[in-house]
Amino acid sequence: MPATFIARHNIHNKREYRRINRAMEERQKDYRMKTILDNRVLLAAFAAWLVAQITKTIYELIRYHKLRFNRLVSSGGMPSSHSALVSGLAAATGRVTGIDSVAFAITLVLAAIVMYDAAGVRRAVSIQARILNQMIDEAFQGKPFAEKRLRELIGHTPTQVIVGGLLGVGIGLIMAG
Repeated sequence: MPATFIARHNIHNKREYRRINRAMEERQKDYRMKTILDNRVLLAAFAAWLVAQITKTIYELIRYHKLRFNRLVSSGGMPSSHSALVSGLAAATGRVTGIDSVAFAITLVLAAIVMYDAAGVRRAVSIQARILNQMIDEAFQGKPFAEKRLRELIGHTPTQVIVGGLLGVGIGLIMAG
């Protein structure tokens, strides 16, 4: 019951009135926090992202025999964590609200845009960065060059996007079930 419903005239002691109001405000804060932490859709989306980032780090360890902790927070690579996050969000939303809901339609369109961008636009940026870095290396061969190299691992191959998407759908369906 919100604190506004307690009538002051029903409580004879002002101190008791304040104590009850503070207790009720604390319960309301706890309720709001529990609502966010109990949101299965949100948790599924972030769990899919986290699993993808950890998988990416392990994959690089196996493939290159080098542990790179920066892979836990960087973009690019196998699997796509962006794709995992948005597909996990869409799958969990569909499971919780139904695939005929407006919320599911919105998350599905968002997932399609993000996944297209990861495999299309961001992939093109990666290729351009690689070519520009090669051109700079050739132009300044043997000469000092003060500028930083462009990041080459930005986008994803279609396979990386598909694997991230499948990972997200699986985690989204499991966690929202």
